[in-house]
Amino acid sequence: MVPTLWIPLSSIFLGPNIASLLSLVGLDCIFNLGATLFLLMADSCARPKQPSQACKSKAPFSYQFWNMVATVTGCIFPLILLYGSQKGFIQPQLSFISFAILLGPYLLLLSVQILTEMLTWHWQSPVWLVTPVVYEAYRVLQLMRGLKIGAELSARAWIMHTIRGLVSWWVLILGIQLMRVAWFAGFTTRASQQQSAAADG
Repeated sequence: MVPTLWIPLSSIFLGPNIASLLSLVGLDCIFNLGATLFLLMADSCARPKQPSQACKSKAPFSYQFWNMVATVTGCIFPLILLYGSQKGFIQPQLSFISFAILLGPYLLLLSVQILTEMLTWHWQSPVWLVTPVVYEAYRVLQLMRGLKIGAELSARAWIMHTIRGLVSWWVLILGIQLMRVAWFAGFTTRASQQQSAAADG
């Protein structure tokens, strides 16, 4: 994650062109590799050490539903604005390459998060609770980077407002996710204590 956070923007952003887009996507791929390794290690540590013990950590349906609503909303909203800009409904128009540089890496990583979460739910992995926190914390930094790039590009006001709205949206979602982690951690602790008390009794 260090290169994605501390490399100066001027060294990777050369203007509204394909090279800049590939540089930004490459940096996010570095983060994605780190996030994948972290989740794999966390999954390995959280699973029972005894092979005879099955590990079933199923996410509640309500959690899955609202998580997907938040993620799909964050994906569809900028795409609707892109469609409106390309069709001339939103003025002034924004070129596709500028949109791709500003929000392309965001949409790509959002797709990776959706896939990762669906796999953790399917495999009933213990890391299903922390997966969205890992991606959403980076997403806020990713969108803040988009604001800096937008200033370099002198981007249209409406796309800058869109990015600011997405930052606010994901900060809200991240806060809710952190409260969920705290709630589930407390719930699991109480359940284990009750099981221990029942076994002792």
